Amino acid sequence: MNPLQTLRFAVGGLAANKVRSGLTMLGILIGVAAVILLLAVGNGSEQAVVDSIDALGTNSLTVTSGTASASSTATTIQPLTVADAKALANTTAAPDIAGVAPEVTTSQTAIYNGVSHSVSSVIGTYPAYFQAANSKVSTGDYFSDDDVLNARKVCVIGSVTASDLFGTASPVGKVITLGGTPFTVVGELATKGTSTSSFNNPDDTVIAPLPTVQNAFTGFGSLSQILVEAKTAADTTNATNEITTLLMGTHGISSASAVDFQVSSQTTLLATRSSSTQTLTVLLGAVAAISLLVGGIGITNIMLVTVTERTREIGIRKAIGAPKSAIMGQFLAESTLLSLIGGALGVITALIGSHFTIVGIKPAVIPASVYGSFAIAVAIGLFFGSYPANRAASLRPIDALRHE
Repeated sequence: MNPLQTLRFAVGGLAANKVRSGLTMLGILIGVAAVILLLAVGNGSEQAVVDSIDALGTNSLTVTSGTASASSTATTIQPLTVADAKALANTTAAPDIAGVAPEVTTSQTAIYNGVSHSVSSVIGTYPAYFQAANSKVSTGDYFSDDDVLNARKVCVIGSVTASDLFGTASPVGKVITLGGTPFTVVGELATKGTSTSSFNNPDDTVIAPLPTVQNAFTGFGSLSQILVEAKTAADTTNATNEITTLLMGTHGISSASAVDFQVSSQTTLLATRSSSTQTLTVLLGAVAAISLLVGGIGITNIMLVTVTERTREIGIRKAIGAPKSAIMGQFLAESTLLSLIGGALGVITALIGSHFTIVGIKPAVIPASVYGSFAIAVAIGLFFGSYPANRAASLRPIDALRHE
C-alpha cells in the first residue's frame, strides 16, 4: 500500500469518529499552545525587566540600607540619611560621581476637579534624580534646586498619572491635591512604558522636592534609598568604591565585611532579575510540557480503543494478504495525523493569543518554541501511537476474525 493510500485510510479512520478525534486533537492543541504561550510570557517578562532597568541608565547606582550577605558581620543597621547623600556629593572625595539624589517614597491619592487617582509612587528627591533615573519631561520643566531649598509644593508627574487626572489636557500649571496637600504641576514626564507585574509603573508617579514630601508625608527620618549617577558607565566600579568608602566613614564602619548598606548597579540588578526570570520561564515551560505529555497519553488511549473496535477489520485485511507494515503504517499515520493537526492548531492559537496582554505582560513569542513544540507534538504522535499500531499489526488473523 503506497503512502497516499495509507493517508487516505488514516483520514477515513479519523473521520469515522469525529468527536473522539477532535477531543484528542484538543489535548495536543492545548499542550502546544500552553508551551508556546507560557514561554512567551516568561520571555516577555524578562524583556520587560531588561527595559525597566535599562530605562534607569547604565551608569546609575542605587544605595539601599541593609546587607544581603550571609557572611556580613554588621551588628546594627544604620538608616540612610540626607547627611549620607551630602557626603556622596563631595566631588573631591568622589570624583567619579556626577550626581546624587536622596529619595523617600510613599503612595498617595491625587485629586483634581473631583477626579481621584491612586498614585503608586510618590517620590521626594532632588533635581539630580531626573538625570540619574533617565527621566525626561515631555511638557513643562523639572523643579529646581531653589524649589528644594524653599520646600515649594511643586511636582513633576508621570504620563499615566497625567492621563488619569487630566485626560488629554496639559497638566502644567494646574494644582492637584496629593494626600490633602496642594501641589502645582510644573512638568509631565515622557512615557517610559516599561512596567511589569513585579515593578511599580514608572509612568504612574509624582516627583516632588524632598523636604516638601518629608514635611507632608514621610517625616524627616531615614531615606528609602540614594540614587547615584556615575560620570560614565565605565566609571561605575570606581563610583561604587567611592560610595563604599564614604559611607563606611559616615557610618563609623572600619571593616568592609561589616557594611550596613548595599550598592547595586543596573548591570548587577539586570543579571539578578534575568536569572530569576529565566528560572521562571523554564518552570513555566516544564509545566506546559506536562500537558503535551498528557495529550500523548490521550493518543495512546484513543488508538488502543480504535484497535479494539477495528479488530475484525484488521483480521479481514490480514486474511486477504495485507502485510504487517501496512497495518502498522495505517495506525501510525492516524496517530501522527492527530498530533500534526492538533499541533498546527495549537501553534495558530498561541500566535493569536500572543497578541493579548497576559497577567499584565505582553508575551514575546520565541520562534524556537514554535518549531520545537510542533516537532515534539508530531514526535509524540509517532511515539505514543507506535504501541497501539504494533499491537494492531501483531494480531493473528484467525484471532482477529473471531473477535466480537
